[in-house]
Amino acid sequence: MSQTFTALSAALPVAAGWSLHSLRLRRRIEAARRDPLTGLLTRDGFAEAARRWLTSIRPRAVCLIDLNEFKQINDTYGHAAGDAVIRAVGERLSEWALNNAAVVGRLGGDEFAAVSPAYSENQLVETIGSLIAELEQPIEFGDHLLTVGAAIGSVCFDPRTDQADLAQLLRVADEQMYRAKRGGASWMNAMSSTSQGATVNGRRAGRRGTATSGTETAA
Repeated sequence: MSQTFTALSAALPVAAGWSLHSLRLRRRIEAARRDPLTGLLTRDGFAEAARRWLTSIRPRAVCLIDLNEFKQINDTYGHAAGDAVIRAVGERLSEWALNNAAVVGRLGGDEFAAVSPAYSENQLVETIGSLIAELEQPIEFGDHLLTVGAAIGSVCFDPRTDQADLAQLLRVADEQMYRAKRGGASWMNAMSSTSQGATVNGRRAGRRGTATSGTETAA
């Protein structure tokens, strides 16, 4: 019996050590999935969460959000102002997501994505409208009030009738975002989950990062 107690006593520190190591590892993995500036999910973290959400039997809307006038703020007030804007947008998106049962992430730069419920057209209009209203609120930076708007593209997805994957849905949402930005609108919603535009490497032709030669179009 004494030998058993001795063995157990020796094993306890090892077990505790592995438990602590496992906890630290989980925290590191979670931290790696979070954008350090906003606390939002990173591109990979968002993609993982969004795919889980899209397996639900309930209709969803996939949204792509691109800030307006962000480059001008960076150029005029400096990168610290740009960081303040991104941080404030992250906070607003987090609160909006909490209030609307949505998942959000920062894809990079001033580009964000979301998956939100889309139970009806009226509900989606109200949900996106509340997001636009939040994003258009001025942001304090020193003695300045910075104003940024956003162009939002969205596409609805019903897993009962639609077979589109997340990459395709984001591509369609991106097309609608670009239409909104070009037309001076705050939001455009796709009529279907089928991409209507030309693509390069699976992304909208002319989009940042899609150039194959020469110059590319910033959008």
